[in-house]
Amino acid sequence: MSKRDYYEILGVSRTVSEAELKKAYRRLAMKYHPDRNPDDKEAEERFKEVKEAYEILSDPQKRAAYDQFGRAGVEGGMGGAEGFGFGGATFSDIFGDVFGDIFGGGSRSGRQRAYRGSDLQYNLDLTLEEAVFGVEKELDIPTLVTCEVCHGSGARPGTSPTTCQTCHGAGQVRIQQGFFSVQQTCPTCRGAGTVIAEPCTRCHGEGRVREHKRLKVKIPAGVDTGDRIRLAGEGEAGVNGGPPGDLFVQVRVLPHQIFERDGADLYCDVPVSFATVALGGELEVPTLDGKLLLKVPPGTQTGKLFRMRGKGVKPVRGGPPGDLFCRIVVETPVNLTKEQKTLLRAFADSLAKSDKQHSPQEHGWLDGVKGFFDDLKSRFKQAG
Repeated sequence: MSKRDYYEILGVSRTVSEAELKKAYRRLAMKYHPDRNPDDKEAEERFKEVKEAYEILSDPQKRAAYDQFGRAGVEGGMGGAEGFGFGGATFSDIFGDVFGDIFGGGSRSGRQRAYRGSDLQYNLDLTLEEAVFGVEKELDIPTLVTCEVCHGSGARPGTSPTTCQTCHGAGQVRIQQGFFSVQQTCPTCRGAGTVIAEPCTRCHGEGRVREHKRLKVKIPAGVDTGDRIRLAGEGEAGVNGGPPGDLFVQVRVLPHQIFERDGADLYCDVPVSFATVALGGELEVPTLDGKLLLKVPPGTQTGKLFRMRGKGVKPVRGGPPGDLFCRIVVETPVNLTKEQKTLLRAFADSLAKSDKQHSPQEHGWLDGVKGFFDDLKSRFKQAG
């Protein structure tokens, strides 16, 4: 058994209240419970460790002694057959308060323990338009549902499960190992506490059958990739009358041929001719709810962003809608005729004869390159 600090084992501070201590114990006891971790020796050891720590810290006198003297102050009362804190108690005595509060009762008198059904996840692909405006989708979910023939009991109609004669309904059996008494899952009923002599022919004693369930789910407007929608109670059916799990719909928004989404904002590239950006003009640009005119001033450079306020996405969690950013992309003409090439050469010659005012970025870049090489040349001379 580990010699770690009891407070560290339970993940609590030394000033923890009785209620928080019990809450931490319940959480860890469920996590490392043998029924949830069959044949897992490490989980079994952690389970014993958690139980031992709680037994000491939940007793005011033992806790005071531990706080003052450490393990030396409490080890005297833990020897012999009670080395792991199990003592002469049954499995139900040990876990009745923990699992009884959560599942509505322990396994005393041979009653089967109820377990919540597993949660499910469904990955849903949406178009950008569906994500922005919302949509209703029909889902086909493979899941475990309660057997309609035996109503979840696992037994043939007219019969019922009987108390396991090996563990007498506890779901656990005790094995004596020297001075220690160790609990393990009953091999006959596999921890259920009951056995089914005549299994249901529909579910073969499982109490649940696998089916495809069709559900309609409303996707709210504004969802984005990574958002999850929880459908309570639409997961797998519980065991022995336990509550069902939940279904989580994981959203992924597919790439769009025009728009890119960044949170609440949208971006799109707008191809523009050289003549339009040079002389200025108006362009029709798309938005998610129609077309708008975009005024392009003369001399606009490629990469320029124009912002259209409120034409983005309204977030699903509230707040104002985002914006649409139109990115200007100057398109180079292709497949020019001989006449067009002649005109372009004449135009280029005309620009070359003028000063830098027509191409400030080009000349600024060239001046920067020249300065870089002049500086490099000067450094080489100094080093020589």
